[in-house]
Amino acid sequence: MIHETAIVDPTARLAEDVSVGPYTIIGADVEIGSGTAIGPHVVVSGPTKMGRNNKIFQFASIGEAPQDKKYAGQPTRLEIGDNNVIREYVTFNRGTAEGIGETVIGSDNLFMAYSHVAHDCVVGDHTVFANAASLAGHVTVGDYSILGGFTSVHQFTDIGEKAFTGLGSVVTQDIPPFSTAAGNRARTIGINKEGLKRKGFSPDLIRALHKSFRALLKSRVSNPEAFEQLKPLCEQYPEVNTFVEFVKNSKRGIAR
Repeated sequence: MIHETAIVDPTARLAEDVSVGPYTIIGADVEIGSGTAIGPHVVVSGPTKMGRNNKIFQFASIGEAPQDKKYAGQPTRLEIGDNNVIREYVTFNRGTAEGIGETVIGSDNLFMAYSHVAHDCVVGDHTVFANAASLAGHVTVGDYSILGGFTSVHQFTDIGEKAFTGLGSVVTQDIPPFSTAAGNRARTIGINKEGLKRKGFSPDLIRALHKSFRALLKSRVSNPEAFEQLKPLCEQYPEVNTFVEFVKNSKRGIAR
């Protein structure tokens, strides 16, 4: 399962059925779970822990040192879940000592060619990074979010669950869950109605989220007053409460 031209460090721990393609390099302190297939000309550096059934295409760089001038070789790490598809030239960096010390990527994600996840990022499950979508350091991306091609996300920015960014978006502030954002600079333009329909959200729930969006991001009512007005909807719909709490707790401010 390991090509004769591949180089695997003796300290790396690979499940018996892991396949490694030609000219791939697996470094020290790397752990790779069962069913994972790594193509040719891939570099996996440690400390990195990778789960089961991941598929990594050629020329990807996984677990390399963070692109941070303050990084001085501290023992930080990268952790990847299960069932991820990582396409050509994708780059994942480890964390930094000044951050959370690790970069964390969940399960069932698709990272298209040239996408990038920088140090100390936390990516959830079932996300899609279209071609060349890139995260700076310390970014969080919620479950089921989709980043359009060439989306660029500023450091310390949060993108909520089931959010969507359009092609070429430059995200410098937080994108609430269930929302659509686009532009340079990106602004939140509405609820991700089509995406939510596909996820089985009821028309009533989508209307409630739209009402919350209008109250918090488009009306002239102050946020404390809007929070009070939306309490009944928050009690009725957990998703509305998630949306409201995200806006309430945003540190960088909402892109609007």
